[in-house]
Amino acid sequence: MAGETFAEKVFSLRLGKRVSPGDIVVVDVDLVYAQDSTAPLTIKVMREEFGVEKVARPDRVLFFIDHVSPSSNPDTSALHKLMREFASRHGIRLYDVGRGISHQVVFEEGWAVPGAVIVGADSHTVTGGAVGAFATGIGSTDAAAAIMSGKLWFRIPEAIRVWLRGRLPDYTLGKDVALHLMRVFGTSGANYRSLEFWGDVSNISLSSRLTIANMSVEMGAKNAYFPPDRQVFEHLRSVGAKLSIRPIYPDRDAEYVDEVEVELDRIEPMVALPPNPSNAKPVREVEGVEVDQVFIGSCTNGREEDFEAAARILKGRRVHPRVRCIAIPASRRVYLNLLKRGVIQVLVEAGCIVTHSTCGPCVGAHFGLLGPGEVGVFTTNRNFPGRAGHRTSKIILASPYTAAAAAVTGKLVDPRDVAGG
Repeated sequence: MAGETFAEKVFSLRLGKRVSPGDIVVVDVDLVYAQDSTAPLTIKVMREEFGVEKVARPDRVLFFIDHVSPSSNPDTSALHKLMREFASRHGIRLYDVGRGISHQVVFEEGWAVPGAVIVGADSHTVTGGAVGAFATGIGSTDAAAAIMSGKLWFRIPEAIRVWLRGRLPDYTLGKDVALHLMRVFGTSGANYRSLEFWGDVSNISLSSRLTIANMSVEMGAKNAYFPPDRQVFEHLRSVGAKLSIRPIYPDRDAEYVDEVEVELDRIEPMVALPPNPSNAKPVREVEGVEVDQVFIGSCTNGREEDFEAAARILKGRRVHPRVRCIAIPASRRVYLNLLKRGVIQVLVEAGCIVTHSTCGPCVGAHFGLLGPGEVGVFTTNRNFPGRAGHRTSKIILASPYTAAAAAVTGKLVDPRDVAGG
């Protein structure tokens, strides 16, 4: 009998019996979380569909106010108030305005751990797979069910093995790997699959793994698993794990429906042009496109590594006079660490607008929406028409290196050329 993939093994161990792709199972979940665009609907479902407010495990439920944070209008303020009151009434931990974007906080505070089953009412919950968790996004109805019962149903996904070979060149990051994979899978090539990474995983920083896992949902993936290694365990020792750590590794003879190999040494700075993230290509092929705004941040690229990369390009330079450059760290902790190390000062001296932790322009909420026909280079995960402003505006996805290079030159350019200059 063949071995098991991670996706099979994580559920087999919980159920005490072997499972196969396509099986429908019900298991306990270790963590449920929701944010300010989904938690209010989750509460509404509990009240109107289930007819009861019940929280099975308050210590395993988190609420985040991160999307429109702080509120930009009275209606949003009312939703935030609803969340605060519900959380207080039921003993749920709520991360309020400025604490950070949910996926980053779940990681940096030790809620995401190897072997955990994590569900969040946000598609980018897949970010947690970077530490070896089964982490996936769910809808508000399923979130209500999970909060009320502590359990949820899952369909066991088939798995794709992604081999990582070598080491990333200078001026490239996990974002460039993610955009390369977008070219491979498109927006649906990994639909309801478990992307499981093998090979030279330890050559990629934990921050870059989070970026790749985060963008796996843009390929359709149900989860994206990275085998936990020393970097993961050192991180958890430093922050303190909130859940039990149960590392799970797939068997070498597990059956995968497909295998893909990524030669990291050959990855180059990438961008994704509208209208979707799969329209990815090396930046050298599209150099010269003029830019109106740059946004560095989001749950995809709002970590310390990302702003260090941007500062490496921006240090001693000025943002182009035609460009607005907005920088938003993904959490208060990231912000404070960047302050202590002088990175924020580099960004501000270069002419960047730096603000507190929020999703902001990524979700088209506030802090820098694009006007008609404007072009933005964003380090975010989606570039659909109208995603962050006027429907005729254009979003180009890029790594912090490439985004910073666009900020100082006013156009798309290979960051290696700017750094060399």
